[in-house]
Amino acid sequence: MQTSALPDLAHTATKPVHWLATAAAMAGVVAAAGLLQPGTATATATAPEQRTTTQQGAPPAAPDPAGVEFPLECGGAGTTVAKQAPGDLDGDGRPETVAVVHCDAGSGTPPSGIYVLTQGSGAAPRVVATLVDPADKKTVGEFAVSEGRVSATLLGYSSLEVPRCCPDQEEQASWRWKGNAFVRTSGDLARAV
Repeated sequence: MQTSALPDLAHTATKPVHWLATAAAMAGVVAAAGLLQPGTATATATAPEQRTTTQQGAPPAAPDPAGVEFPLECGGAGTTVAKQAPGDLDGDGRPETVAVVHCDAGSGTPPSGIYVLTQGSGAAPRVVATLVDPADKKTVGEFAVSEGRVSATLLGYSSLEVPRCCPDQEEQASWRWKGNAFVRTSGDLARAV
């Protein structure tokens, strides 16, 4: 065994008093850290931030399609809102609601309409645009509202012989608000499914 040229270090021959002193020192450091915590953080808005919050308040809610009279001829069967999505389609800062609606037929696949709803301050929601008319005999598959654009997969039938349960045509369509009307901005030609 080779001996060290260095003198014995103090920590190589520790005694219980050494460990008690180390523990007491650590306890003192932990206690001091607990007492010296920073004060409670607070934040206040600057004057412009306060004005924005108090002038605008909460963002307006999108119109609720419940109770809206949709332009559908259902023969007394009533209507079903199958899908709905909010979005600010005209850039005015107030959200509209786009609703996919069909007659409550009970069975089969009734044609759908896609309607845009708006609501003025204190007024009831109302239909302001029809993007897909149920008279076109289309049903709506995928449907979304994103970044001011309405997009939908429209399903249809190539002839009267095709069973109404099983559409054999599919069309991708989307609409954007341009000026004072919704304009269809894309759409693949109908193709067999």
